[in-house]
Amino acid sequence: MNCSPLVLPSTAPTFGDVCLRAFDDRDVDMLRDLSTDPYVPTIGTLPGHADREEALAYIARQHERLRTRAGYSFCVADRNTDEALGAAGLNFTAPAAGRVSAGYSVAPRSRGRNVAGEALTALTRFAWTLPELFRVELYIEPWNVASVRTAEFAGYEREGLLRSHQEIGGRRVDMLLYAAIRPDAGASGSGEA
Repeated sequence: MNCSPLVLPSTAPTFGDVCLRAFDDRDVDMLRDLSTDPYVPTIGTLPGHADREEALAYIARQHERLRTRAGYSFCVADRNTDEALGAAGLNFTAPAAGRVSAGYSVAPRSRGRNVAGEALTALTRFAWTLPELFRVELYIEPWNVASVRTAEFAGYEREGLLRSHQEIGGRRVDMLLYAAIRPDAGASGSGEA
C-alpha cells in the first residue's frame, strides 16, 4: 500500500479559461464568497458565512488532503489573471478499485460563465493522468439542474438514481449518479449482447 503523500501536478491542469492550482491565502475572499451559498456548507467543510480564519482553516484542510491521501483539492482560477473562482477536487473513496468521486463549486460572483464545466473538464483530464484511475463519479441531487449541465458539458453520462443515498443538511436525499470512464479503458463489459 502506498503511504506517500499525493503531490499536485507540476503543471496546472487547464481547460478553456480556467486552471486548477493549489489553494493559498490569496483565495480567502473567494472562499468567503463561496461560503455565502447556503448549499456549500451542507456538502463540504467550508462553514457558512466563513470569516477569514475559517477560510484559512479550510485552505489548511485542503493541503492536508494530499498528506493523508484523501484526494486532490484545487482552487479553480482564471487562466489569465489567476483570480480564484471556485473549488474542484477528486475524493479518493475507492482508488484501489480504480475509481474516485469528484466535486466542484463556483463562488456566486463567478457563476454564469461556464467555470464549473471547464473546471470539471480540467479535473477529469487530470484524473486520467493518474494510471490507477479508470472511473470518476459524480453524485448530484436531482434538483441541481446547473450541476447536471456541468456534468454533461464535461462528458459525464447519467447512470442512474440512487435513492436515499446520503445525508445532506440533516436529511436523506436521492442522488443522480454520473460517471466518466477513462477514454483508453477499452470495452466496458456492460453485459449487452
